[in-house]
Amino acid sequence: MKTFFELAQTRRSTRKFKTDAVPQEIQEQLQKIVLMSPASKRANPWEFIFVEDKAMLETISTCKQMGAAFVKDAPLAVVVIADPQKSDVWIEDASIASTYLHLAAEDLGLGSCWVQIRRRGKEDGEPAGDVLKKALNIPENMEVLSVIAIGYKEEERKPFDLTRLQLERIHKETF
Repeated sequence: MKTFFELAQTRRSTRKFKTDAVPQEIQEQLQKIVLMSPASKRANPWEFIFVEDKAMLETISTCKQMGAAFVKDAPLAVVVIADPQKSDVWIEDASIASTYLHLAAEDLGLGSCWVQIRRRGKEDGEPAGDVLKKALNIPENMEVLSVIAIGYKEEERKPFDLTRLQLERIHKETF
């Protein structure tokens, strides 16, 4: 098991996946981990749709103008949704959950990549979230934040180069 530092250093966005399915046992671990992600006042406004169906992955891959095409080749996608009525910080809560998915996937030997959905759309202006709401039968009161594509990495990427850390962005006591 990697330390958290090693996990953060080695987790890189993966857009090319092997065709191997993500086993149910690993999906169950991902499900448990994401349900443990913190949420403001433990309101838990988030919910998650695990998608393996190839036709649905294809639909997800076309939900916005750019940046989602690779989802069609992922063996698994997790659609992260939330109910804004449950928490005024649903975006933050769902973002934390999405990050937990990334780190959990890396820890379990998988790759992942975030697909931004909120405030993105198709060329004709249709919001990506509306496309996914229709396709996945998501209730109207829910908002779609992201899709996390997950699978076994086609190729390993180099860990983050620590010499490239932007240390000038760290401030102490004041700006």
